[in-house]
Amino acid sequence: MIAWLDLDTPFPDVSRALKDPPGLLAAGADLSPARLLEAYRHGIFPWFSEGQPILWWSTDPRMVLRTDQFVVSDSLKKTLRRIERSRQGDGLWQVSFDTAFEQVMQGCAGPRRHEHGTWISPDIMQGYLGLHLAGYAHSAEVWLNGELVGGAYGVSIGRMFYGESMFARVSDASKVALAHLVFFLRSHGVEMIDCQQETSHLASLGARPIARSEFLRHLRAAIQWPQIRGWAPLDLLAAGIPPMGRP
Repeated sequence: MIAWLDLDTPFPDVSRALKDPPGLLAAGADLSPARLLEAYRHGIFPWFSEGQPILWWSTDPRMVLRTDQFVVSDSLKKTLRRIERSRQGDGLWQVSFDTAFEQVMQGCAGPRRHEHGTWISPDIMQGYLGLHLAGYAHSAEVWLNGELVGGAYGVSIGRMFYGESMFARVSDASKVALAHLVFFLRSHGVEMIDCQQETSHLASLGARPIARSEFLRHLRAAIQWPQIRGWAPLDLLAAGIPPMGRP
């Protein structure tokens, strides 16, 4: 039996999460910025379908991406190089942070192949917009000829980043957005991105499952740091991240 949360009920200890379905901890409460921040600080995240009560999870094992283990394939490296040169040249491609947070969430909520519906409901969108306005949720945007073609968003607390979702309308656009987030976060001392649940796509990018206990140890230390300021994409060509040598 999982706990039912009223508006003033604290989360139960994550050790009480169910084995089946794996990681389900509690239901109820709300998606206010204060509640969401409390959840993330304890390794808990919301995930539910429209029409369900708010469901709270803490999975074990936990899928994480260490920023120094992000896999940049040769094809992605070429795409990053092409976009970086465009940003400095004709400007057909652009990358930005936090200029279209709501549009990125809408893109992530859009239909996808082999999937029915979306977990990014209007309530979820409203909750994370509140976190964004409070300075805790951030987005990366990829633009082609002024049109948003890809993006990613997540939550940042101290030196911990919690990846939420990403989307692409042209090939590799979501990976470009993620790459810029990863390199920016790494440059600010963020060692780990929470990916929450295991997928083959995340594994192909370098993410790996770790024990929840290990994840929580890292989280407790990482969230003690001050908030990151000055969110802006790096110049990857100048920084040499990843190595951007000749094709």
